[in-house]
Amino acid sequence: MPTRDTAWPAGTPCWIDYGAGDLAAAREFYAELLGWQYTGGDAEFGGYLNAEREGRRVAGLGPQMDEAGQPGWTTYFATDDADATVARIRDAGGTVLVEPMAIGPLGRMVVALDPQGSAFGLWEAGEHTGVQRFNEPGALVWNEAAVADPEAARAFYSAVFGFEWDAMEGMAPYATFRTGDRPLGGLGAAEPGLPTGWTVCFAVTSTDAAVATVESAGGTVLHPAEDTEFGRFAVVADRWGGAFSVMEVGQEN
Repeated sequence: MPTRDTAWPAGTPCWIDYGAGDLAAAREFYAELLGWQYTGGDAEFGGYLNAEREGRRVAGLGPQMDEAGQPGWTTYFATDDADATVARIRDAGGTVLVEPMAIGPLGRMVVALDPQGSAFGLWEAGEHTGVQRFNEPGALVWNEAAVADPEAARAFYSAVFGFEWDAMEGMAPYATFRTGDRPLGGLGAAEPGLPTGWTVCFAVTSTDAAVATVESAGGTVLHPAEDTEFGRFAVVADRWGGAFSVMEVGQEN
């Protein structure tokens, strides 16, 4: 089972969290869908919850920071120096919404927008190192962005994180990004009717069962389940409009 208990390399999507208008209901929705248990919820951290699988962190849920905004998922990239990364974001034309902020001894966070308005976060790890389980059912398996101008977005993220890009054959302009020899995520063109900006994909044991669970809980299907070379895949939204994807993977023993 893929696990990690140390800080992620800089530039890696290392954490995701959900800003909820109704935290109690969102907690129940994702527990039913992904089998999550929760820890945290302390008032000193605004009721923020860590979602876990078998005692290891897989995601966070907290109250929506912008009450007028859309509930949804945020992708955080690891950084060894939040201040230096913030400077690169500004130099490359991005906007910083939340300046580097210490979350007690857990780490430092930033929220920013790229020049096309896609929100993302930074996480400089302290005691909280980010995702501890991944690439298995109930956990994060992929992060990607859909934007109006993929070429401009690739230039921005390369300037901020030093990403290198690898085109996907037959899927242009989609490309994966990396800082070493392993793909870390992807970026492509926005498509009508599908989410824009950064989205998250969760591994599940059955995509069809996950879609049925989403629909029975009041969610919607944005792209029906289909078989791909990477696995059976669907794009859905929870009943508050928060979009995400599910991908069928095998269960490791």
